[in-house]
Amino acid sequence: MQHIDTYRKDLLEFIEVYTKDREPQNLYNPIHYILKLGGKRLRPTLTLMTCDVFEGDVTVALNAALCVEVFHNFTLIHDDIMDDAPLRRGQQTVHEKWDVNTGILSGDAMLIMAYQLLEKYGTEHFKSLVTLFSKTAIEVCEGQQYDIDFETRNDVAIPEYLKMIEYKTAVLVGAAMKMGAIVAGASEKDQDAIYDFGRYLGIAFQLQDDYLDAFGNPDTFGKQIGGDIIENKKTYLYLKAKEFSNLDDEKTLRSWFETQSEDNSVKIKAVKELFVASGAERATLDAVEDYTNKAFTVLEQLAISEEKKALLKQFGLGLMTRNV
Repeated sequence: MQHIDTYRKDLLEFIEVYTKDREPQNLYNPIHYILKLGGKRLRPTLTLMTCDVFEGDVTVALNAALCVEVFHNFTLIHDDIMDDAPLRRGQQTVHEKWDVNTGILSGDAMLIMAYQLLEKYGTEHFKSLVTLFSKTAIEVCEGQQYDIDFETRNDVAIPEYLKMIEYKTAVLVGAAMKMGAIVAGASEKDQDAIYDFGRYLGIAFQLQDDYLDAFGNPDTFGKQIGGDIIENKKTYLYLKAKEFSNLDDEKTLRSWFETQSEDNSVKIKAVKELFVASGAERATLDAVEDYTNKAFTVLEQLAISEEKKALLKQFGLGLMTRNV
């Protein structure tokens, strides 16, 4: 197996070729802009790594990996429009740099381009890849709708929240890995197992993101600490704090999340204290560990060498202990 940085290098070189000048420029330049904006490239890297794990040709998996990356960035363009977000990865969002109509149309084109990348595969793999991709794409949309619905609800339950992050985030991680397995010609049993491995890691990844948003290091996290608190997002931390708190503390927590504070630093400090005192901070870290361990349990089902299982486990541990 190659080092993970090698997969990213291969992907970036492939993106460079893919984003050659096309007409009309007002449609394609925004697409090229967001694809080159950076980011972790986690999902497409997983596609390439999984293909390698199952002894496949990594270069053949590049189209599937780019399909995942193009789709992911399509969702980001439309998410940023819905959130009226001015920045993405420290740079102007597409709809701010151009306009909303351009963002919508360029995003629509990216969804179609993602499917076109799968047309590169022969009949042996094409149907499996497209079926998986379509299922994943609609689940991501469902997850986004759940997230929007939760903004105006005060009765969101933990299972509902976990379903939302599974659909909005985790299924694409699982699909990215399963695509790599499909391209490599892995058995259906191994395809399904690596999907579950990725799905569990995706849930752990999002829960870790919830935690880092409140308790991360501002020098390494890359986003404003306490952003979810300022925006009154009902994250796993919030839901657990509400569940564990006594009536007075729960009332205080709800009051913070029902208003916009004039001093966000005071609000962040007060809410974080409630997260810690209630045990929600510890419960969130425990949940990250629990889902990561579920992923590791799935590894035992894979028909791959112990060395490759160890490398996948090492990758999962790196996600669980990350600070960015």
